Amino acid sequence: MERGYVFDSYALLELLEDGPGAGIVADILASENNPVWLSYISLGEIYYILLRRVSGEKAKGIIETILPGERISLVDAGWARIKKAAEIKSGGGLSYADSFVLALGFEKGAAVVTGDREIIEQAEQLNIDILSI
Repeated sequence: MERGYVFDSYALLELLEDGPGAGIVADILASENNPVWLSYISLGEIYYILLRRVSGEKAKGIIETILPGERISLVDAGWARIKKAAEIKSGGGLSYADSFVLALGFEKGAAVVTGDREIIEQAEQLNIDILSI
């Protein structure tokens, strides 16, 4: 049975920066049994964080390695997802980008992979599965 995972920016930054959760993220990507999704909103968040931490060229190079990936399906923000994210955001406690992560997890029935405490707390209230890293 496919479970599926939604990565937030925290998850991919853990992998890119070899943080404590990198092994879990790498294991998910190494398995071909479950789909993995990433919102373009989260990709933009990763990009701006990298722009702050490293040079523009290095950030661009890192993002370009994510884009052609075979394991991560990038997902646009259509109206249904935007509306769901806005509804989640209206409850307070999350950034707009984090609301898109939960909206995608809800839509796909997938576990959200994150270490972000705010996402974890909100996901529990919305009955969205979390894989905490």
